[in-house]
Parts: sequence; C-alpha cells; structure tokens
Amino acid sequence: MARTFPPDLVQTQRDWMRTYDALARTPFRTVLRRRLQLLSCRIASHPYWTTGTGRSTAARTELRRQARSEELREGRIA
Repeated sequence: MARTFPPDLVQTQRDWMRTYDALARTPFRTVLRRRLQLLSCRIASHPYWTTGTGRSTAARTELRRQARSEELREGRIA
C-alpha cells in the first residue's frame, strides 16, 4: 500500500540514513552521533505520526522503504 508522506519527513529520513551510513564508516565521530540523535527526534516528533494513517507501525517501515528507494534512484547509496 503506497502512502503519501510529507516531503519534509521523507527528506529527514533520507538525511538520517546518510548520517547513519557516515557514522558506520567513521564510528568515533561525536558530531555524527549528535546529528543522528537530532534527526531521530525530528522523525519521531513529526506531526504526521498523530494522524490516522501515521499511527500504524507499518507506516514507519514504509517511510524507510520510500526514503531508501529515493536514495537508490538518485544513486546516493549502493
């Protein structure tokens, strides 16, 4: 089932994935850990999750799937 997520939420998820990948390559970067925490808070507190369609756990999985497919489409991740 295709969901329509707010563009800012999808972009924040994409930023989160890129930061996570960068942290995996250089694990001792405090600035990346802080950025990952900030982005996690932004995703978790987004108003979309209070709507009827955002309440299911499947919505969070679908957000990650859509963000990853956009990253793959743009060639940003392998």
